[in-house]
Amino acid sequence: MIHLLFTLIFSEAGMIALLLFKTPLRKLVIMGLDRLKRGRGPLMVKTVAGTILVVLLSSLYSMVKIQKREIEDGGSINPTDQVLMAKHLLEATLMGGVLFLALMIDRLHHYIRELRIRRKGMEAVKKQTRGSEDGKSIFSEEMKSVEEERARLRAELRRLESELQSKAKDADVAEANISALRKQSEGFLLEYDRLLEENQNLRDQLKSLDRKLSHSGSKKNM
Repeated sequence: MIHLLFTLIFSEAGMIALLLFKTPLRKLVIMGLDRLKRGRGPLMVKTVAGTILVVLLSSLYSMVKIQKREIEDGGSINPTDQVLMAKHLLEATLMGGVLFLALMIDRLHHYIRELRIRRKGMEAVKKQTRGSEDGKSIFSEEMKSVEEERARLRAELRRLESELQSKAKDADVAEANISALRKQSEGFLLEYDRLLEENQNLRDQLKSLDRKLSHSGSKKNM
């Protein structure tokens, strides 16, 4: 049993060393402990730890009995009891060391898992922060392009407004010219009507004059 306890102690010490230093074997040990803590693994570990604890208590009880016999015998102890006392003491020490190292392994594994989870959380936060920064830069670039487009549209609007004003002025000038031409044409029409009327009057006068002349000529012939 002592050889088995020594083997367990050396194995646990080696496992603790692997957990303390970052090596390729560390991942394998952590994966093994993760699997051990799933399913029936915790029950098996508790059973083994309970058995070792019972044997430890039994060794302590045997050591107490030997001490009682020593006291009853007046302080003298036989060689057999000395050998048994040394054996129980060694076994109790080894079993206590096994339980202590097992507790150390459990706590180290727990802290390593917590540290890994926190690192993943920090990496996720960093990625989100980088994503938000990239989004802000993209948004700022989009806003810059929108502002440039807005400035271009404002300049185009001012140019169109100036063209509209110039065309409106040209239209006003053209309308004034049209109005003047209209008035001038109305004056021409009135003058034309007057001339027509005068022409008609002159024709009437010529006709009346011709009649008078023709009437006077006929009288002379008679």
